[in-house]
Amino acid sequence: MKIAATESCKALIELLKSKHGELMFHQSGGCCDGSSPMCYPLGEFKVGGQDVLVGELAGCPFYMGKAQYNLWQHTDLTIDVVNGRGASFSLEIPEGKRFIVRSEICAI
Repeated sequence: MKIAATESCKALIELLKSKHGELMFHQSGGCCDGSSPMCYPLGEFKVGGQDVLVGELAGCPFYMGKAQYNLWQHTDLTIDVVNGRGASFSLEIPEGKRFIVRSEICAI
């Protein structure tokens, strides 16, 4: 699995860092805003033994639940940004933006 950020995503992450400090991401498994990546101040979301660190997104740790990772482990993820408010607790929502996942099956 590879994880990448679009330029729009990187710009929004830098804006959020300027307001909230260091950040972390957790890939939602369907709660709150469907399957959108959720952005939190670093350490605010408590990861546990069932969470997998899948990489970094623009320098921020990116986690996903183990069950979801097992389903997506052969998928490359590109995190992008679209206009609109999602229904989540993620930090970008007040900016009128939301992070989304674009995916592609990995060549094995």
